[in-house]
Amino acid sequence: MLELTLKYQLCFPMYALSRQVTALYRPLLEPLGLTYPQYLILMLMWEHKKLTVKEIGKELWLDSGTLTPLLKRMEEKGLVERIRDKSDERVVNIHLTESGMLFRNECLDIPSKIQCQLNLNPDQAVALRSQLYELLEVLDKQGT
Repeated sequence: MLELTLKYQLCFPMYALSRQVTALYRPLLEPLGLTYPQYLILMLMWEHKKLTVKEIGKELWLDSGTLTPLLKRMEEKGLVERIRDKSDERVVNIHLTESGMLFRNECLDIPSKIQCQLNLNPDQAVALRSQLYELLEVLDKQGT
């Protein structure tokens, strides 16, 4: 009965790969005082400059209970500002600070270092990323 063997499961290699790839980031991010989720938030902020907590959560598939402490620590480091919306206090806007924008320079070489460690050529990386996003889209449509 292959259905119940670990090697037959699609979920296990994705889980193990996620943990291993995230671990590759640790030695690159720790000297910068960042965790991997904080790095993801910064990448979104470099792209958009201002987002709500809800928008960040949607992009990163994280709930506000997970994001709030991450954003609070990032604010303490001076990377972002959390500002309640004046028209709706339930909405928290996240703004990238000037320091947060300049921090981008410290992270410029991280993607290429990770790609080298994964030993993927550019075409393989594009194909894999495309497949993973297709799976995320399927799950998003299912409401998970």
